Amino acid sequence: MPWKNAYTISDERSIQDAAVRWPGDARCCVSITIDLSLAAGPEGIRAADLGTPVARFAIEEGLDSLLDTLRRHRLRATFATPAAMARILGPRIAAIRAEGHEIAAQGLRHEDVSGLSRDDEKARLDRTTAVIAEATGQAPSGWFSLPRQGDPYANGTVSPHTIDLLIDAGYRYFGNGLADDAPHWWVTDFATRRALLAMPYYYHFDDQFFCMFPQKGTGLEGPEMLVRNWRAEFAAQHARGRHFHMTLHPQHMGWLHRLRMLDGFLGWMRSHDGLWNPTASDCAAHWVATYPPEAHLRLEPSIWQDHPGSLS
Repeated sequence: MPWKNAYTISDERSIQDAAVRWPGDARCCVSITIDLSLAAGPEGIRAADLGTPVARFAIEEGLDSLLDTLRRHRLRATFATPAAMARILGPRIAAIRAEGHEIAAQGLRHEDVSGLSRDDEKARLDRTTAVIAEATGQAPSGWFSLPRQGDPYANGTVSPHTIDLLIDAGYRYFGNGLADDAPHWWVTDFATRRALLAMPYYYHFDDQFFCMFPQKGTGLEGPEMLVRNWRAEFAAQHARGRHFHMTLHPQHMGWLHRLRMLDGFLGWMRSHDGLWNPTASDCAAHWVATYPPEAHLRLEPSIWQDHPGSLS
């Protein structure tokens, strides 16, 4: 599709299946994101969010149980971490990284930045980067803006400045892009091809939209549908040789009955051959080296025209 400023984020020509290459001739890339945010809405993490029984469960039993499950299946994950949570969890963040997982940034408090000035957003981004680097000993290379349950849309929020600010700050990827089921380039300037890699995300594979409460009967409990989505998506992506991604939250997936469900799915997934399970940073590094934007962006000027009152 031709480029249109503020509408398209890339050339929207997905890489063909036959052209996808993973390290070691792997058949399928499997990426797992663990969302460590406890934000309930666009304002981000508040003191009230941290004092609930759900928050205590997430920080303690839920997180430990998810880590145990990953160890059992020898899987690595990327932990999307607000700076506030890096402060709260302290040495545990460094220990998670020491196990081979990645700690990525997710805002100062996982707040909605869409209404901030550029300077205010930059100050928060810089502070977030510094806090994560202090907690882990290394600056984060990835930035997430995952959806919160109180958001009006299920795709997270960024501002018109976010991607440019991330590029200026040296970030290597944005963690939740919805434009493709494989890594893709988020272009911020047509003329210069200025772009940042975006990793695939889709809310049909995010546990929070199926497991909002632990008890059945609330109308907000659908783990069987979530597993169905995971199985169908993984089978399709493995057959095509592409990329499978899932998002988990300690406060949602850490309950014992859901851990059994997750354990069964991961065991089934691991029974397939040719899996590559990188952190998001490792996947991004491979993609940038293999499909650099200089060679793989095919942008064309738009033939569309704006008219008064048009929302296109």
